Amino acid sequence: MTHQPKTFPEKLGGAPHSKQSLRLWLRMLSCTILIENTIRNRLAEQFSTTLPRFDVLSALERHPDGLTMGELSRFLMVSNGNVTGLVSRLEADGFVVRSRAPKDRRTHYVKLTDKGMEQFKAMAHVHENWIDEMFASISVEEENRLMDDLRQVQNSVIRSNPEKNPS
Repeated sequence: MTHQPKTFPEKLGGAPHSKQSLRLWLRMLSCTILIENTIRNRLAEQFSTTLPRFDVLSALERHPDGLTMGELSRFLMVSNGNVTGLVSRLEADGFVVRSRAPKDRRTHYVKLTDKGMEQFKAMAHVHENWIDEMFASISVEEENRLMDDLRQVQNSVIRSNPEKNPS
């Protein structure tokens, strides 16, 4: 079954909905790329690491009992191959340890080591300060309003997804 695009009426203010929506999407994307590139550069400069490595450590910090490689892959929304390479390098650096599941020898769990936890906490603290710095000129009220607006965007996208929302 092919998904046929819907046509939408003009928004208030006269601009066609599709043009305004496209401008919104491009603005959101440019903000995301700008923030992500800033963080990537700062992680490289200050910690000689990459954003994907930071993301793996972050995911594992939230799951102290560890994650399977598949769970980690889904959590990070990347392929199993990408996770395997990242985990192998983090393991070689002593930041994570892999172990086989007792009941299924094909399944590997990944867990932070003490060294990995220490490294992540140092990076996370500085990372949080970077985010605060980038958003410093936005008031708490504006942040809350933006969070509500982005929640509406998220819900609209979820409702429009025909694979997840059969109609």
